[in-house]
Amino acid sequence: MATKKDSKTECWIVTGGAGFIGSNFVRMVRRQKRARVVTFDRLTYAGNLANLDDLKKDPDHIFVQGDIRDRKAVADLFSRYHPTGIYHFAAESHVDRSIESPEAFIETNVTGTFVLLDESLRYLRNHGAERNFRFLHVSTDEVYGSLLPTDPPFTEKTPYAPNSPYAASKAASDHLARAYVHTYGLPLVTTNCSNNYGPWQFPEKLIPTVILAAIEERPIPVYGDGLNIRDWIFVEDHCEGVIAAFDRGQTGETYALGAGNPRTNREVVSAILEVLDRIHPSPDGSSYNRLVTSVPDRPGHDRRYEIDAAKARKELSWKPGHTFAQALEKTVRWYLDHTAWWSDLRARYDGSRQGTGRKIKSGAS
Repeated sequence: MATKKDSKTECWIVTGGAGFIGSNFVRMVRRQKRARVVTFDRLTYAGNLANLDDLKKDPDHIFVQGDIRDRKAVADLFSRYHPTGIYHFAAESHVDRSIESPEAFIETNVTGTFVLLDESLRYLRNHGAERNFRFLHVSTDEVYGSLLPTDPPFTEKTPYAPNSPYAASKAASDHLARAYVHTYGLPLVTTNCSNNYGPWQFPEKLIPTVILAAIEERPIPVYGDGLNIRDWIFVEDHCEGVIAAFDRGQTGETYALGAGNPRTNREVVSAILEVLDRIHPSPDGSSYNRLVTSVPDRPGHDRRYEIDAAKARKELSWKPGHTFAQALEKTVRWYLDHTAWWSDLRARYDGSRQGTGRKIKSGAS
């Protein structure tokens, strides 16, 4: 079992550290001075160096632009920085995009994970006698498929049944991670989390989509009947769970991280709009609910996800630190206070999509 060490001896590589969850994790680690951090990110559409602006003057944060599929670049990272751990957040993660263009998800989530696992094993074999090393593989509850209304929540023993190209690619990466533990002895722990929300989330996701559409007086899209259920976890609580799994999780084990906040998409939208009606009223004084618009459902839309996090609570001594209401209002206020961040990101994203012919809807989960 891993134990907490002096931050002066710890160096962690964080893949995807300029993305939504990864950047929240990197900032948390550096606030806590847990380790020196090397952020490794390709800076695709969802990777944004502005997410790490707070760390520009931090001598113990290093940014390296690169691709997890590039074996030489990954090997150079290990050779140069001699990490004591790797946190693997990097992934293509938007389900709608995976339906439109699945190849990128296979390349990044499967091939990229394989390269990281293989180079980690090579590094460990070369430096095992002198390095205490651990690999934390971050995954999703979507690998378990969809729950029926009467089904119990997902646990670590739920059979895999992925229903989208995204979920299938993450399931494949989980199986590779497991194989590297059981075949080669790689010291690795996996976490499977529920839907994250919070600051710095890319604008195409449900919660920021609703916030931005409302304050701009645009239609707020909701897929189908809006009764699809997701279990929502605040990103900072998820990051604390990931650290707990790295510190106290057993090698080869999986830990499901959820906050016990199952909500229908319509309930989430209504909760966001209640906060906005209260703290940022519409100019004409009417409720933002008038903007909610149903759009055709997406193919293979899973009906319900929910996580039973009892194992993580017991074995990792972890539990979420925020209620849904507290964290949701914190998130809404962040987007209201950071218009420059999301305006710039959305402008670059919209510009990059012009002429592609893609018709990817935003806002469904």
